[in-house]
Amino acid sequence: MLRLSTRDRDFAAAFEALVADTREGTTNLGAEVAAIIARVKAEGFPAIAELTRRFDGMDVTAETAEVPLAARAAAAALVPAETRAALELAAARIRAFHMAQRPADGAHQDATGTRAGWRWTSVERAGLYVPGGRAAYPSSVLMNALPAQVAGVDELVMCVPTPGGELNPLVMLAAELAGVARIFRIGGAQAIAAMAFGIAPVPACDVIVGPGNAWVAEAKRQLYGTVGIDMVAGPSEVLVIADASAPADWVAADLLSQAEHDPVAQSILITDSPTLASAVEGHVERLLPTLQTEAVARESWERFGAIILVTDLAEAVPLANQLAAEHVELMVADPQPLFERIRHAGSIFIGHMTPEPIGDYLGGPNHVLPTGRRARFSGGLGVHHFMKRTTWLEAGPQGFAALAEATASLADAEGLSAHALSVRIRG
Repeated sequence: MLRLSTRDRDFAAAFEALVADTREGTTNLGAEVAAIIARVKAEGFPAIAELTRRFDGMDVTAETAEVPLAARAAAAALVPAETRAALELAAARIRAFHMAQRPADGAHQDATGTRAGWRWTSVERAGLYVPGGRAAYPSSVLMNALPAQVAGVDELVMCVPTPGGELNPLVMLAAELAGVARIFRIGGAQAIAAMAFGIAPVPACDVIVGPGNAWVAEAKRQLYGTVGIDMVAGPSEVLVIADASAPADWVAADLLSQAEHDPVAQSILITDSPTLASAVEGHVERLLPTLQTEAVARESWERFGAIILVTDLAEAVPLANQLAAEHVELMVADPQPLFERIRHAGSIFIGHMTPEPIGDYLGGPNHVLPTGRRARFSGGLGVHHFMKRTTWLEAGPQGFAALAEATASLADAEGLSAHALSVRIRG
């Protein structure tokens, strides 16, 4: 675990190295993924079947790829009542937050009488990818599918690998709650290609969202343009900014809640209290052996964890903006001044009683967030990812008369005579 202090002579260089390390690895999967995409496009479902057999150890055909509605319902029925109630609460809260996020149409009329505006419409079909390994979380199904449902998407399809043919009951229930119409038993880069191209029986999608491994992320990156995507996500991360008012064991638990996601997840603490820093480090070591996920969390903490001491909490703001973390917790006595100044973050959790896991499950805002410092230029998944804005213009005789000559003049200046003709022929 890395210990830094802004008082250190080499702090700037050490911190820059921390910022630069996005933990996304150097393995070049581009050629391998490109080959998979090319095979799926050229060969169709036989390629998907062969790749599913190779990677998931499961035989699937075009006739058996889709999960029957009865099988989905039977799996969902296995979820205990208490867990079902929790998932239903999460769905209701996530849906309500995203309902408030729907963009509004707009219009205005200028002095010439010309009317202009914009309207929002949803895509027709969205694809959701759900991993079948460590990250097969029903919460992610809700977070990815419900914004699409709220946006008004006509049909939502889902691809999920099912090694051994077993369906995850929680995932099936989440799909039911979020209005997923069709589910297919395929995964990996081949599933992304199937949804992008429309390889029967998988229909072509306009947008593909959802987490996945490095192959899935690379397939989404390569197919962007053929299909819309949410984002290319990397390993998860949390930045906790805390002062002496924060309980050290709470801070330690919050850091570990992120570390247990993945061996390359990252948990960072920035504090102006040396006492808190030492106490947190001790609590992390005490709590790690109590976790079922100790091995993963310990590797993450020891390889990528960091504690940064600042002389004043004001120093934390530029550091936080450089890190542009996926999650930022403000565990300080007066969080508002920091909240107002932090510009780059995927999502911010304000105050001691707002641990990041609340946001993971049922806070309301989406937990699909930019990682790898991408919060500098992008935000979390939302309704807008499933909608597009169409602008419109209506001139009328008065507006045309006011704008025609200037339009034709500019067309002449650019050497586009047909543009000018299109205007002058109406004169």
